[in-house]
Amino acid sequence: MTRATNAVGAYGERVATRALITAGLLILARNWSCAEGEIDIIALDGDTIVFCEVKTRRGLGYGVPAEAVNPAKVRRLRRLAARWLAEHPSVRGEVRFDVLSVVVPRRGGPTVEHLRAAF
Repeated sequence: MTRATNAVGAYGERVATRALITAGLLILARNWSCAEGEIDIIALDGDTIVFCEVKTRRGLGYGVPAEAVNPAKVRRLRRLAARWLAEHPSVRGEVRFDVLSVVVPRRGGPTVEHLRAAF
């Protein structure tokens, strides 16, 4: 990935984090990683543990960002969530997987679509 792509992705994650906080979620971790990969955001929505995948694009020319969450990514995120839960036994509750789709246009502010229980 290029530096510009990484910067857009990092910006999208910051925007998504603010959107989750505004929606009343409590952020437990950002960019949690292990040898198998990374989870963008882990949050609490009441008693529900929410594992969030953030996808950011500069436009819709290749479709909405959430379309990039393919079956292989879903399997990986589920494995990572199981590992995070095993490493944090004191955190218990229902589990949900959300996708935050962030579009950063060349002009104007970013838009965020929060897809709850996306998979």
